[in-house]
Amino acid sequence: MAVSQSELRMKVIAIDGPSASGKGTVAAQVAAILNRDYLDSGALYRLTALYASQQNIDWHNEHEIATLAYKLPVVFSTDSILLNGMDVTAAIRTETIGMGASAIAALPAVRTALLQRQRDFLTPRGLVADGRDMASVVFPQAELKIFLTASAPIRAQRRALQLGLATDGADYQRILNEIEKRDQADRSRTVAPLKPANDAIILDTSLLSIKESVEKVLDWYRKI
Repeated sequence: MAVSQSELRMKVIAIDGPSASGKGTVAAQVAAILNRDYLDSGALYRLTALYASQQNIDWHNEHEIATLAYKLPVVFSTDSILLNGMDVTAAIRTETIGMGASAIAALPAVRTALLQRQRDFLTPRGLVADGRDMASVVFPQAELKIFLTASAPIRAQRRALQLGLATDGADYQRILNEIEKRDQADRSRTVAPLKPANDAIILDTSLLSIKESVEKVLDWYRKI
């Protein structure tokens, strides 16, 4: 059961940040510790980009992609994501689909199509949501707003490790270039650009472990 916008302040921890900043891992762990639901909003954009690609729809075709987003046939389970009945948990995490997600996220009609779907994840249990505009657009009344970031080289190293690749050489440089390109696209889009909400707390995790980052968020939460 979804709750009304007037009830959001005591229900949502919003964690925004750039690609590969660790916000998803931190948000998921915070949600588990607080026994709240978890929303990976980026997955919805990645799923929409993948679905458009499967339908041979160009990522700049705003009308057709928005239509897909409204009826996205997705099912989230504990350890997998199904799109149209197929497990796409790994497929949506490629850098190519990440760039597709960035491209469609710049389309106003697509953002409108996915806005209410994101808000519907909020239930009386409370929610920890990560993304790029959770605090500024989707849940502007969230009780706690975090902008989690790290330097581009650190984020590239983390992504390389996640993919089982070396943290130097050609693969690392390719990942770093893709992250910097994604950052530029996310920050420069005209609709909901990537930036901290005015009342967000900045958390730079460049020198922090996941455990340390989670503890920081929980400490701020306990002080509300």
